[in-house]
Amino acid sequence: MRAHHLPSLFIKLAVAFSLMLSATAVASAAPRPNIIVIMSDDMGFSDLGCYGSEIQTPNLDKLAAEGLRFTHFYNTSRCCPTRAALLSGLYSHQAGMGHMTNSKFTADGWVGNLSPHCVTIAQVLKTGGYATFMCGKWHVTSSETPKGPKDNWPIQRGFDRYYGTIIGAGSFYVPGMLCKDNDVISADNDPDYKPQTYYYTDALSDHACRFIGDHCKGHAEQPFFMYVAYTAAHWPMHALEKDIAKYKGKYDGGYEPIRMARFEREKKMGLIDPKWDLSPQWGEWEHVENKAWEARCMEVYAAMIDNMDQGIGRIVQTLKENGKLDNTLILFLQDNGGNYETIGRTGSIPRAQHPTLTPHDANFIETTHHPKQTRDGWPVLEGPAVMPGPRDTYIAYGQGWANVSNTPFRMYKHFVHEGGISTPLIAHWPSGISRHNELEQQTGHLIDIMATCVDLSGSTYPRQFNGLDITPLEGTSLAPAFAGKALPARQIFWEHEGNRAMRDGKWKLVAKYPAGRWELYDMDADRTEMHDLAAKEPERVMDLVAKWEAWAQRTGATPWPWKPPYGTVSDDPNPAVKDGFAGEKLK
Repeated sequence: MRAHHLPSLFIKLAVAFSLMLSATAVASAAPRPNIIVIMSDDMGFSDLGCYGSEIQTPNLDKLAAEGLRFTHFYNTSRCCPTRAALLSGLYSHQAGMGHMTNSKFTADGWVGNLSPHCVTIAQVLKTGGYATFMCGKWHVTSSETPKGPKDNWPIQRGFDRYYGTIIGAGSFYVPGMLCKDNDVISADNDPDYKPQTYYYTDALSDHACRFIGDHCKGHAEQPFFMYVAYTAAHWPMHALEKDIAKYKGKYDGGYEPIRMARFEREKKMGLIDPKWDLSPQWGEWEHVENKAWEARCMEVYAAMIDNMDQGIGRIVQTLKENGKLDNTLILFLQDNGGNYETIGRTGSIPRAQHPTLTPHDANFIETTHHPKQTRDGWPVLEGPAVMPGPRDTYIAYGQGWANVSNTPFRMYKHFVHEGGISTPLIAHWPSGISRHNELEQQTGHLIDIMATCVDLSGSTYPRQFNGLDITPLEGTSLAPAFAGKALPARQIFWEHEGNRAMRDGKWKLVAKYPAGRWELYDMDADRTEMHDLAAKEPERVMDLVAKWEAWAQRTGATPWPWKPPYGTVSDDPNPAVKDGFAGEKLK
C-alpha cells in the first residue's frame, strides 16, 4: 500500500470504529426487541372481543388494552397471497403468489411458489443475529408432498426450528403434511409431543412456548423472531367440547342479533364511525331450515377462536416467566376476512353406529387437507346430518356467519371490498410502545410487517441474497405509529382473482372481477362502501385507475392469467366455492 494512502485509511478506520462504538452504545441502551408475529386464519374484522365480538378472547383483549389497536389495517383477502406478502414485505405478485400454491399459471407473479427474488423476515433477521422460529401454516410453496423439493420450506427459508403444516388446511385432529423442521411426521406417533388429546391449535401454542423456553435456556441474550400461523378458524369447524360448551345457546337467535350487537360495540369502542351505514345482512334466520345445526356451526367457530386465545395466553405467560415480555413486540393480525365458502355444508349421511373403514396405524402420514376417514376408521361426514366439531366431520360455518364476522363491512374472503381485506392489528410492546389502549387510525398493510421488523431489529434488507437480486422492499415501518407519529403518505394496492382496489388517502377505488366496473368510496365518510361516488367523480376515478394500472404492470399483477369465459361478475374461478362469487344478497 502506498504511504500517502495511510492517513485516509486511518481516518476511515477511526470513523468506522467510532460508528461501531456508537452502535454498540445504542444497542446496550435499547436492546433489540424479540418479535412475535401471530396470524389467525379466516377470521373477520369483528371476531375478537377487543374489536366488538361476544367471543371470549381475554388474552388478546389484554394485549390490546396494554398496547395499540389499528383500525385501518389490511391484508390481501386470501391465505397464500397474504402469507407471501407478510413474509416478504412485497406485494404478493412480486413474491410469486398472485393466486394459490396449486396455481397452473406460469407467469412470474402467478407461479404459486415463493419467489427466489424475495427474502423472508426470518432470512433477513437471521443475518442480523436473531434466532428464528415458526409454528403453523406455511402455504407458500408449490411443493406440498413429503418427497418433493424443500427449497421453499420454512427451514430453507430462514427458520431455525419449525413445527406446523406445509399445506393450507386440514383436520385439527390429524393435520395433513405436519412437519417437524424438515420432516413430515405423524401427529399420533411423535415421541416428543404426546398430549392426552391432540388438537392442532393447542399443538401450535405448545410448541411456540417450547421454542421460547428452549431458546431462553441456552441463548437468553440473543433476540429471537417467531412467526405463529394458526389455522383457527379456517374450515373444517373442529373444536374441543370443553370450548364449545362455553357457547351453547349463544347463537340460537341467529345472525341479526349478534351482528347488531357487534355493530353497536364497535361504535362504542370507537372502532368505526357512527355515521357509517351498516352493510346489508346476508341470510334470514326465519328461513334457515336447520337452525340447531347452523347455530352449532357458529358455536364451534367461536370455540376455535377461544382456544387460540388461550394458547396466546400461554405464549405470553412463557415470555413473562422467562423475563422476555417487556422487550417483545407482539403483533396479531388475520390473513383475510370471514370465509363464505360452502365446504362441507351439503350432505345427508348420518353417523354410523361403528367404524366402517380400515383403521390407520399410528405411523400413517396424512398428506391431504380433506381426509376421508379418521385414524380409527370412522368416515368423515359433511352436511347437516352431523353436528360440526368432532374429528369425523368436515364443515364450514357458512356465508351467514361470515357476514357476521365481517361486521360492519361488505363482502368476504376472496374480495377486496372492506370485508375481505380488513384485519385487526394488535401491537403490544411494553418497553417500546408507551401508548396504551389507544386506537391507531392510520392506514397500514401487512407488507409493512417486514419493514417494521427490519427497522426495529437493526437488520439490513439485502439487495442480493444467495447470489440473486432481491426485489426492493415495498412496505414502510410502523414504528413511527407506535410513538404516535405520522406514517409516510402513500398508496396501497390489491389484486386477487381480478378483484382489485387501491387506497389513496381517504379515497378507495375497488371492483369485482376483471370485467366488474370500478366503484369509488370516501373512506372517511363511508368505509362500509354503501355510497358509490364513481358517477359523481369520473375524473378522480380515471386518475386512480391509471395509478392502479401502473402498479399492476410494475408488480406483475397484470396481465391477468384468467381466460374466457371468466370475466363476468358472477363467474367463479375457484371450483371449491359452490355458491359463486356474487356474494351479496340484499334484502
